[in-house]
Amino acid sequence: MSVTNAISGMTAAGGMLIMGGGLLPGNTAQALGAAAVALSSVNLAGGFILTNRMLEMFRRPTDPPEYTHYYFVPAAVSVGGYFATKAIGVDTVGMAYVASGVMCIGGIAAMSDMKTSRIANPIAMMGVTTGLAATLGAIQQTPEVYAQIAACTGIGAAAGFSIARGLAPTQLPETVALFHSLVGAAAVTTSIGSYMMDPHHAATAWIGTFIGAVTVTGSLVAYGKLAGKLDSGALALPGKDAINIGMLGANLACLGCVTRPGRPRDQTRAPSHRPRRTLTVWCAGRYVMVDPANTSAGVMALSGTTVLAGALGWHITASIGGADMPVCITVLNSYSGWALCAEGFMLDNSLLTTVGSLIGASGAILSYIMCVAMNRSLTNVLFGGYGTSATGKGAAKKIEGEATVTDVDSVVEMINAAKSVIIVPGYGVAVAKAQYDIAELVSVLRAKGINVRFGIHPVAGRMPGQLNVLLAEAGVPYDVVLEMDEINDDFEETDVALCIGANDTINSAALDDPNSVIAGMPVLHVWKAREVVVMKRSLAAGYADVENPVFFNENTKMLLGNAKDTCEQLKTKTKELAQ
Repeated sequence: MSVTNAISGMTAAGGMLIMGGGLLPGNTAQALGAAAVALSSVNLAGGFILTNRMLEMFRRPTDPPEYTHYYFVPAAVSVGGYFATKAIGVDTVGMAYVASGVMCIGGIAAMSDMKTSRIANPIAMMGVTTGLAATLGAIQQTPEVYAQIAACTGIGAAAGFSIARGLAPTQLPETVALFHSLVGAAAVTTSIGSYMMDPHHAATAWIGTFIGAVTVTGSLVAYGKLAGKLDSGALALPGKDAINIGMLGANLACLGCVTRPGRPRDQTRAPSHRPRRTLTVWCAGRYVMVDPANTSAGVMALSGTTVLAGALGWHITASIGGADMPVCITVLNSYSGWALCAEGFMLDNSLLTTVGSLIGASGAILSYIMCVAMNRSLTNVLFGGYGTSATGKGAAKKIEGEATVTDVDSVVEMINAAKSVIIVPGYGVAVAKAQYDIAELVSVLRAKGINVRFGIHPVAGRMPGQLNVLLAEAGVPYDVVLEMDEINDDFEETDVALCIGANDTINSAALDDPNSVIAGMPVLHVWKAREVVVMKRSLAAGYADVENPVFFNENTKMLLGNAKDTCEQLKTKTKELAQ
């Protein structure tokens, strides 16, 4: 996802198209363009560095060398070829945009396979570089404006570099959300600035402003929840659906941008000149005409949309619980793409339209895949729904019995006597930063000939692939890290299922209780293993607030305590036993 996040920083191209003045912007519209370039540059630099850091975590000493620096050659040829043809008077900006779009598509496609993922980042960087270079060549500005662009880009890139280099892997989800907010802010500033320069693109300016503002506040709320700065619970205001509908209606009523020939409704006299296209806006209780020479009313309307759409984005995201944040992040990623697409239509720029559509569609597809993994609908997640599409209307089954609590020594004996072990990590691993101890434990067990593998649920963690990244960072071989569908059938032949910080993703109520709020949700079938060990802080329910029958099965042992401390003890005692 981080590579699409980086590519969405192409909003910088939109900002460049409306920049002007000299070393400093000459008016408000140009200042908004400069702000868009600076914000987008933070996202560009930070996004690509984050992607590279994550990919490097999957590198192993035995992997063949990679010569990624040679990608500078085709990048130089692409950019140099464009400027060379421009120098001789041949307009190839359209070809450069096509090449940029193709490379961005190739970069995202390469991320779908581990064998090609290493080349995804340089390919996407080539695409972005080509697109921005073509934009710089197309704007035909003075040296002073180019210096202004360079300054904005440099400041933003330096900030993005600083943020991305100092992050721990556990901070990736909230940082991705934070970067999404920057793209949204860039879309808002570009849309309003472009409208001030050419009000005849009012409809697309409003779309870009609306989506961008929703993305800004929604991403900031997601950042706050993921970083622990806000309560992860879902906000449940009375009549929350009516609030959302009301704010959406207020956005439409406040702006109401319609472009049509003729004069405003409150003007009855016949026109004294040839009819021309005017912008009619519903403002202050009546329709008013926005003169291209005087856009103050339209700017006020767009400003109103910014505030109202921001409030809508805040409320929608605040109403989503912490367990649904992975889907929320992918949806916000999709929003940033559609905001970029709207910019492309507004500025008549095929590059922004193509790349925006790519990001918007890829984010939407990923959101759909994750909703399927939870047996939820997207509307159910986004509007604070509770339960899956299969949840019945009756009361959930009551769990009877008592959980069996065990200790570290018993678990050490259990896993060392096993022939096969499947470890199921959850978000608790990220919180406790226990991945390093788990990696060492796995190394010792595999050295003894025990078949140790990992089972990863699609929505485990706080963003897609977060647990894969954490395990890769700790040195776990990625060929033993399997997805749920790849490993679910193997639990019946497994001696020990070791669940660390996982809860809802191993809950058998999803299959056994038609009235459970997670009914029908695909889960890992850990209870089919001969012995099950669940490592948690306590017997409390997980994020979905659903009791887990697996905890009370006869073959389940509960190892309670902090995952970091418990995993360290398991590692240490297993090493001692091996010696």
